[in-house]
Amino acid sequence: MIEFYPQIKAIHIAAVTASGLLFLVRGAALHTGMSWPMAAPVRYLSYIVDTALLAAAITLVATLHQYPLVHSWLTVKVLLLVAYILLGTFALKRGSTRTIRVLCWVAALLVYAFIISVARAHHPAGLFASSLAGQAEPRGTTNTSQVAASRI
Repeated sequence: MIEFYPQIKAIHIAAVTASGLLFLVRGAALHTGMSWPMAAPVRYLSYIVDTALLAAAITLVATLHQYPLVHSWLTVKVLLLVAYILLGTFALKRGSTRTIRVLCWVAALLVYAFIISVARAHHPAGLFASSLAGQAEPRGTTNTSQVAASRI
């Protein structure tokens, strides 16, 4: 299945982008008083995009044989994903006040950005990895493009 790595990765990146933009737009509209972000078709679109994202992620894990709890940067991504989902639910509907919902929305967007930085760096410190450059690499940190190339 490694021969499909570029296509699977492209689907994953497109789904990450679509999911983040949809959350950004839904949150912004909701926090300005609009009701359409909670309409069923918009929520279902979010479910479809997130399902495609999850399917692509699982396929990448299986294809590259890189697993959370084995590779530290993937472990961090999964933990941050859980935080992002929890913050997102409080941002869009479970927050008891408008202030809490807005703060959770902003925090979720920051977590989303950090998840992307972890993915791009293939390092649990994400965008802070370059400041740790003099230190040894954490256990399980690998370069996915090297792994993919070695399997072709």
